[in-house]
Amino acid sequence: METKSRTLEITVLSAEDLRIDNKPVKKNAYVVVSVDPYNNKATKVDGEGGSYPSWNDKLVMEMPLQTRFVTLLVKCKGSRGEKTVGLARIPLMDFVGGYSPATCLQFLSYRLRDPKGLKNGIINVSLRVKEPLQDCSSQAAAAGGGNAATIGLGIPIDGRRDYGMVTGIPIWTGYPSNSLF
Repeated sequence: METKSRTLEITVLSAEDLRIDNKPVKKNAYVVVSVDPYNNKATKVDGEGGSYPSWNDKLVMEMPLQTRFVTLLVKCKGSRGEKTVGLARIPLMDFVGGYSPATCLQFLSYRLRDPKGLKNGIINVSLRVKEPLQDCSSQAAAAGGGNAATIGLGIPIDGRRDYGMVTGIPIWTGYPSNSLF
């Protein structure tokens, strides 16, 4: 069965040092998370946090396979309408396809940029890609006949040294032949 999307679970935790026109945000900040122009969700409005809001909102979204970025747009509601506080674009490669599996929960912080492109605070999120249940069970079945305990964990190797593996723990065995030592 071919899937055309993945499920993204993103928790927008908090932000730090938010400003509008170089003045601290007083209240009513929220975040719009987008994976494509037609698929976005918003957090609740934080009416108390000022320039250090806290949301802790978990958003679950379908993410098309061709998605390259997750966009976080921080906005602020005021008496004169909504204003954009800042924007961060999270490359998918920051949490999919690296050293840890995409299904692991990862905590990340990103610099926000205001509409002029200037630095404007930091946003803190946690995210992971949730795999469909049948995919996980089929991977476990392929790896060890249905026994999930047989799935191994790969450990990245430092390319500058020669390592041996004993019971899954890297053991340093000496300097490489082209070493200066």
